[in-house]
Formats: sequence, C-alpha cells, structure tokens
Amino acid sequence: MGQPEIFREPIPETTVRRLADETFEDMIKFVVDLKEKIICAGGGLHSDEEKLLLEEGCAQANLWGANYYPDLSGEDRFEYQSMINVRPSQNNTKQQIQSEQIRSQVRDLAAYFFEAK
Repeated sequence: MGQPEIFREPIPETTVRRLADETFEDMIKFVVDLKEKIICAGGGLHSDEEKLLLEEGCAQANLWGANYYPDLSGEDRFEYQSMINVRPSQNNTKQQIQSEQIRSQVRDLAAYFFEAK
C-alpha cells in the first residue's frame, strides 16, 4: 500500500494515477487543509494523512477528509466521507461532510490538485 504524500502544487496526471494504483486502484483517499490550501493524498487511511498534516502545523479544524475517483466524471468523482470528519464541535456529527459550503470548498481544492491540466 502506498504512503500518503503532501502536495502544495497541482499533482501531475501520472502521479494521480500512481496514487490510485498504489492503494485502491479506482480511488484516492485525501485530506485537505482549507486554510493552508494543501492536500495530503495516497495511503490507506484518512487518519494517516491527517497526522502528516498536523505534523506540518495544520490546525485540525481546517482538515477535511474525502475520496477522489479519477475514472469517474462530474460530482461522481468525489465522496465526502471520512471518520476524521466527525466533529460535533463544528456541527458535523457524521462521517459525511454535512455543510454544502465545506463540501464545495473541499471539491474545489481537490479539483485544483487532481485535475489541473
């Protein structure tokens, strides 16, 4: 299984494919920092990605986990579910990101990293 990696620039298409192939073949787990505008992707657990970002100095309140499906299109490419998203103190009581505003920010940031041409 691949190891999570932090990216601060758009991810080359070959790296996106590698990240998918190393883990689930059709999906990449990722965690974004909505304030710092960085992403940690790859590996098998959102919690591992979250840990790397926390070690980089990111604030947990800004971190959200989701999944990216590179072979799908449109909104189907994104799944906004992770155990790290359960945080009642931020009105998110489920694994799913409940706020449409936060989902939109996660989607936009993930698209920037995974789909920049």
